[in-house]
Amino acid sequence: MKIDILSLFPNMFTGFLNESIIKRAIEKKKVEINIIDFRTYSKLNNNQVDDTPYGGGPGMVLRCEPIFDCIDDIKTKDSKIILLTPDGKKYNQKMAVNLKDEKHLIIICGHYEGFDERIRTLADIEISIGDYILTGGEVPAMTITDSIVRLLDEVINKESICDESFNNNLLDYPTYTKPRSYRGLNVPEVLLSGDHKKIAEWRKNEQIKRTQEKRPDIIE
Repeated sequence: MKIDILSLFPNMFTGFLNESIIKRAIEKKKVEINIIDFRTYSKLNNNQVDDTPYGGGPGMVLRCEPIFDCIDDIKTKDSKIILLTPDGKKYNQKMAVNLKDEKHLIIICGHYEGFDERIRTLADIEISIGDYILTGGEVPAMTITDSIVRLLDEVINKESICDESFNNNLLDYPTYTKPRSYRGLNVPEVLLSGDHKKIAEWRKNEQIKRTQEKRPDIIE
């Protein structure tokens, strides 16, 4: 998989690309991630990429030309273009699973007061990671990239993925490790029984219970 992220602040991705699972996935050549500073596509003085909005109003708006020119330069027949915007479709695990099968993702990070409305015409899908406002699309781009890359084959253990939260519309079950007892808090006896059938049943019941209590909205 190839992921191209269009951003005005490429240095924000330095730690993200050089730590943990993302770093290992890149080293294993499971994914290629490029951070593209679309300011370099500006034809204006000082590489300006924003301007005041027509009709007046606060803030600065991203101009459409640098984004269009950048997309023209990197887009292929396999590209799927994602525009990060507060009014996009709310992101979830099902979307991550679907996107992991794409060959080439292009993620556009907005910034400033907003972006020229014509930029929307480039997008195959508009995505929001939640009902709140951020200063730009860089953090959402990292969130989406991380959630997709970890699903790629051989990036992490498949069994771990199958047992995670949001699979089958349920949260994950409680997990414990040593010590067996700590400050009066004990590991459930069933997990010490060695009875794999009972353990599986307990975990399933705990998933249902936890989801009903904490996230009843995701239960189908």
